[in-house]
Amino acid sequence: MATRQNSTNGRPKSPRIQVVLPESICEKLTTLAESESRTVSNMAKVLIQEGIKNYFEKEAQSLISDTKINTDNFRDTLERHSIKRLKGAPQRIRYSKNQTQND
Repeated sequence: MATRQNSTNGRPKSPRIQVVLPESICEKLTTLAESESRTVSNMAKVLIQEGIKNYFEKEAQSLISDTKINTDNFRDTLERHSIKRLKGAPQRIRYSKNQTQND
């Protein structure tokens, strides 16, 4: 769970989390942050934001792809069915009026 602190002016700071990284990833993150003139914390934030954005874009694409596949399967199934013709002329439906009279 992210913790939130208050700044000196009383407004809440951004939520804070603590992450334990393997040393190799920490070194790569530090190198990347230095190459982009960022702090390690800011670089981690940017990479997390990009990762989350990419994740949801892939999820949306997957959902669209699944919908298209389902539609294609439904269409193929319908096209495989034989067409059944009605026999004879259509029958006229007669509706009778039910009259209830109180005597």
